Amino acid sequence: MNDTLEVTLRKTTGSSEARRLRRSGMVPAILYGHGEPCVGLAANREAVEAAVRHGSRVVELKGAVKTSALIREMQWDTFGVEPLHVDFVRVSASDRIRVKVPVDLKGECPGQRAGGTVNLVLHEIEVECKADHVPERVHAPVGHLEVGHVIKVRDLELPEGVRAVPDADETVVTCMIPGKKAADEAAAAPVEPEIIGRKAGAEEEAGGE
Repeated sequence: MNDTLEVTLRKTTGSSEARRLRRSGMVPAILYGHGEPCVGLAANREAVEAAVRHGSRVVELKGAVKTSALIREMQWDTFGVEPLHVDFVRVSASDRIRVKVPVDLKGECPGQRAGGTVNLVLHEIEVECKADHVPERVHAPVGHLEVGHVIKVRDLELPEGVRAVPDADETVVTCMIPGKKAADEAAAAPVEPEIIGRKAGAEEEAGGE
């Protein structure tokens, strides 16, 4: 179920109006898409933050406008705590959209019990799906992940109707013994053969000048 945001119309624009809205607990926003005019809006900051915490990508706008909308972009303050501006894009339930959703680990990793360290390389992934079927997150199953093995995009558990956008061979999770990769790279590095007598030959050449 999508979060619902109550929105009001912004009668004026500009930085001073935006600051006024933020002081009053509102977040400036804009709504566009579907060939309709852009509309300046404002939404309650706490409601916007709640939608973000819930992982909502598509929300239901009500009040000044009534439509489903994709949270296309959010601007945050320097500390990444307070939302400063939201871009909404009109969508319908049948629209196929592309959004980024978080990736989490599912299961117990046998490689970790064997001394390996699990590294989540891809913390979020872009997926394509219908606007009303955006998953909150995508699971990377690590129940069979052994030391030295990886989980790729093709191995992720995707809900029906959801397609991963990245290349299927892109690595999502690894399980390695700490320090082993550096040791392997060092062992594989070519070693320059020692030329016996190089120093002596150089000294003789220098002495002959």
